[in-house]
Amino acid sequence: MTALSQIVIASLAGGVLATLAAAGTLALHASWISRLVSFAVGALLGAVFLELLPHALSEGSAQRVMVTVLIGLLAFFLLEKLVLWRHAHGHGEHDDAAAETEHEHALHAQGGHADGGRSGLMILVGTSVHNFCDGVVIAASFLADSALGVAATVAIVAHAVPQQVGDFAVLLHSGFPRRRAFGYNVAVGAATLVGALAGYYALAEMQQVLPTVLAVAAASLLYVAVADLIPSLHRRPEPIETVKQLALIGLGIGVIAAAHLALEH
Repeated sequence: MTALSQIVIASLAGGVLATLAAAGTLALHASWISRLVSFAVGALLGAVFLELLPHALSEGSAQRVMVTVLIGLLAFFLLEKLVLWRHAHGHGEHDDAAAETEHEHALHAQGGHADGGRSGLMILVGTSVHNFCDGVVIAASFLADSALGVAATVAIVAHAVPQQVGDFAVLLHSGFPRRRAFGYNVAVGAATLVGALAGYYALAEMQQVLPTVLAVAAASLLYVAVADLIPSLHRRPEPIETVKQLALIGLGIGVIAAAHLALEH
């Protein structure tokens, strides 16, 4: 299978299929949806520290890679502050919305306090940009190594599902009909494929910048895990919940490690 074929399949899994999976999870209890966040944290951290950074460091200057990660983290912080407006649709609120999906449905059924669709439109724009970037990450990862590509795809799908659940809840709360909200989510998911194709054709001619792109990708996934998802886990400080969270984080890391070992041999 060619690298382009792998990238197309993986980007569809990371975008459209993640949206379909998220729609399926809406039937689950909110507590199960929130547990996906813990698994996503592990998958993201595993992809960063077991795959993306080691590969970037093996291909490029260690100092350049680490400086790129540092600059990337600061850039994503600034981007979220200035463009994505964290208070409206940051990933941390995606997780809140995912945990409160049933409450959002109830509000919608009662007329709620929809905002005329403003929050819904903002979240569609923000998620489209994020999905496009996810596609670039997938392309860069597969161009570097198949095992790296699979690890990045698993991590992206893991955090995309609870994110899409939250998006769906916010769209309903903003007054979108259920069918239209689902259709918009699927369309936004397609931005991952667009980003993947753009990344493939751009990076195929610029292999020398691949370590830098992988470092930026690592910064992106690390920021999502540490700045957005992990803080949401602290809202459940009970010891038993902490044990469950650690177990699911470990499972997410284990899935990435297992995928790496399976594809390496």
